[in-house]
Amino acid sequence: MSRTVPTDAPSKRPDVLPDEEARLRALGYEPVLARRMGGFGNFAISFSVISVLSGCMTLYGFGLGAGGPAVMLWGWAGVGLFVLCVGLALAEVTSAYPTSGALYYMADRLGGRRWGWYTGWLNLLGLLGAIAGIDYGAALFTGAFLHLQWGFAPTPGSTFLIFLAILLLHACLNLFGVRLVSVLNSISVWWHLAGVAVIVGALAIVPDRHQSADFVFTEFVNGTGWANPFYVAAIGLLLAQYTFSGYDASAHLSEETANASVAAAKGIVRAIWVSWIAGFVLLAGLTFAIQDYAGTVNTETGVPPAQILLDALGTGGATAMLLVVIVAQLFCGNAEVAAASRMVFAFSRDNALPASATWRKVSRRTQTPVPAVWLSVGAAAVIALPSLYSSTAYSAVTAINVIGITPAYAIPILLRLKAGRAFTPGPWSLGRWSRPVGWTAVGWVAVVTVLFCLPQKSPVTTGNMNYAVIALAVVLLLATVWWYAARRSYGTPTAYGSAQEEAEIAEGLV
Repeated sequence: MSRTVPTDAPSKRPDVLPDEEARLRALGYEPVLARRMGGFGNFAISFSVISVLSGCMTLYGFGLGAGGPAVMLWGWAGVGLFVLCVGLALAEVTSAYPTSGALYYMADRLGGRRWGWYTGWLNLLGLLGAIAGIDYGAALFTGAFLHLQWGFAPTPGSTFLIFLAILLLHACLNLFGVRLVSVLNSISVWWHLAGVAVIVGALAIVPDRHQSADFVFTEFVNGTGWANPFYVAAIGLLLAQYTFSGYDASAHLSEETANASVAAAKGIVRAIWVSWIAGFVLLAGLTFAIQDYAGTVNTETGVPPAQILLDALGTGGATAMLLVVIVAQLFCGNAEVAAASRMVFAFSRDNALPASATWRKVSRRTQTPVPAVWLSVGAAAVIALPSLYSSTAYSAVTAINVIGITPAYAIPILLRLKAGRAFTPGPWSLGRWSRPVGWTAVGWVAVVTVLFCLPQKSPVTTGNMNYAVIALAVVLLLATVWWYAARRSYGTPTAYGSAQEEAEIAEGLV
C-alpha cells in the first residue's frame, strides 16, 4: 500500500527528496556552483553569521547605555522569539525557491520584477553592511587585545587598517572554494559553543563578586540623552536585532548545498534557536560579572566586554578570552563574505548590477564567484569609512545592516501570504501555522525597520547622527535610477533553456 507524503509537511524520506540540480533548472538556472555543502554546513554558515560572540560582544557597550542590563536580557529573549517567527516563515519560502538569489528571487517569483528588484537591493545593502559591521567589530576587539598584551593604543586610523587586513584575509579564504568555507563554518559552530561555555564558566567561577539577579534582570540605564524610557528601551533592541541577522546565508548557499530544499530551510531555523539560547547565556554571564559599571562603559580599551574580562579574570585571563572572541568574529566575517558574494553573483546573473557581466564570472578551478568576492569586501570597506571621523559610526553601520536586510526578509513572506493557495510549498512547510507565523513576522519587521531609522543619541549632531537612514535612502534612490537603465535586461528566467526564456532574451525583456 503506497503512502502519499503531504506537501505541507517536511519530508524525511530520501526517495521523495527533490533532485536539486533538476529543481534549479526548473527555476531557471544552469548549475555552475559546486554542490559540496551538507546540511550541517548549511546550518553552520547561518549560525556563524549570526555569531553571538560577534554581535553580542561588539554591541554590548551600546546596550549598557541604551537601557542597560534589563533591556539587554529581556530584549534578547523577546527579539529572539519574533526573529524565530521571521526565520520560520522565511524557511518555508526558501524551501520552495532554493537559489543563490534567495530573497529577491522569491519576491520576483511571488510579486513580480519590481518587487524582486527592490528586495535585491535591500538585501545587498544589508549583507554588505553586515560584512562592514562584523569585520570592523573584529578590528575593535583586535585593538583591545593588542592594548592588553602590548599597551597598544587603538586609534580610528589604526583600527581601520586592522579592519582592511581582516577584509583581505576573508577575501582570500573565500577564493579557495565553498568546501573550505564549509569546513571553517563547521569548526566555527563548535568554537562558538565552546567559547560561550568557557567564557561564561570562567566569569562564573573566578571572580569573588557578582552582580545580583535583581541588577541583571531589572536594572535600567539611560545614557542616550533621551528622556523617554520606552524610546530608550526600543533603541536598545538594536543589540539583539543586529545579532539576529544574516540567517539568509543558508538560502544564499542553497545552490551549493545537497538536498537544499530541506537543508537550507532547516539551517535557517536551527541557526536562530541555537543562537537564541547561546546568546542569552553569554549576555547573562557577562552582566553578572560586571565589577564597575561606569568603568566598563568608559574603558580605555574601547571595548566594554574586554574591561569586564579584565576586571573579573585579570590580564592573562582577559587576553585569552579575547582571543576566543576574535577567532569567532573572524569565522563570522568569513561566512558573511561567502553569503554576500553569492548574492552579488546571483543579482549579476540576472543583470541587476552595473557591470553585471564582470561580477557573475565563476572560477573554473574553484567554482567560486571570484569578482563577486572582491566587490563584496570592497563595498564593505567603503561603508565603514565614516568610522574614521565619527565616534558613533559603528552603531550606524550595524543599523544599516538591520534596516537593509530585515525588510528584505519580510517582503517574500508578505508576498507569500498574499499569494495564498497560489503558492506551492516546497518539501518543508509550516502547514496551518503558515499564516499566523507569517503575519507575526511581517508585523515585527515593520516595527524594527522604523526603530532603527531613529536617532540613537540626543542631542542629535553631525557626529552622532544615525546615518543608516541616509544610506537606505541613497540605495533606494540609486536602485530606482538604475531600474530605468537596466529594466529591459534585468529579470529572473522561467526555466533554463526554455523556448520562452530564449524568446524573452531575444526581445531584451529579461
